[in-house]
Amino acid sequence: MTQQAPPDLSPPQEALWWLKKGGFGLGPDWQRAHALCQLHEGNRDYDLVHALCHWIEGDLGNRDYWYRGLSPWVRAATIEAEWDAVRATVT
Repeated sequence: MTQQAPPDLSPPQEALWWLKKGGFGLGPDWQRAHALCQLHEGNRDYDLVHALCHWIEGDLGNRDYWYRGLSPWVRAATIEAEWDAVRATVT
């Protein structure tokens, strides 16, 4: 049985949940997170998680594209620290 995210999470929070569940790696959990981020491109919360998805993917050009629109956001030094910072921000 596939594990489900807690029902009280917003879509960006759920995407973060999937990223952590997937161990910050690629695979089906990453794909779920990325699909959620694409629902509302241009919304700051979604775009923060979207940037994080592409950092995990290793697509740094795409990551930087999403971060450019998030000024004055300052990236953390690691994916895990960035996840914590984004989690503290998104609603």
